[in-house]
Amino acid sequence: MQAGEHPLEFAWTFWFMHRPPGQKIDDYEAAMIRIATFASVESFWAVYSHIKRPDKVPTITDYHMFRSGVRPVWEDSTNMHGGKWMIRLKKGLSPRLWEKLAMAVVGDVFGVGGEICGIVLSIRNSEDIISLWNKTAFDSRTNLHIRDTMKMTMGLPVECIMEYKAHNDSLKDNSSFRNTDIYK
Repeated sequence: MQAGEHPLEFAWTFWFMHRPPGQKIDDYEAAMIRIATFASVESFWAVYSHIKRPDKVPTITDYHMFRSGVRPVWEDSTNMHGGKWMIRLKKGLSPRLWEKLAMAVVGDVFGVGGEICGIVLSIRNSEDIISLWNKTAFDSRTNLHIRDTMKMTMGLPVECIMEYKAHNDSLKDNSSFRNTDIYK
């Protein structure tokens, strides 16, 4: 970090992955490309401003922004007992909402310390999916606080449905999306 920069509470890393339609990825983690790590407001913007906007990347692309040292996979020791909040979006909405969420996470708007592991933007054919990964799946009070803060930060309507899924469940059924629980 350079003199005069505004430090973040945590350093974060951007990752990128693209899978051509119809191609299967055997090693998800190996398919991810580390873009850059940043630890200040200025270095966040230096990296973020050079990343292609979500509406300019091909389908089946994922952007990950995770705390430095936390791999963006279910099996990482920090993620193993956690889960994620997911929201499915109509095409065209994700660029602004992703940016709002990224700024909220690096700016520690959630106020839950190291509980937030990272965020993911998944660009798909008919929808985009934004998810926020946290460390402790079974702390319902913190999870509901995270959900409510996500809705507020992203400017989502109260009635917007968000799904939560524990990573252990994802590992069991090998899916991010089936059998999700919805907190009321």
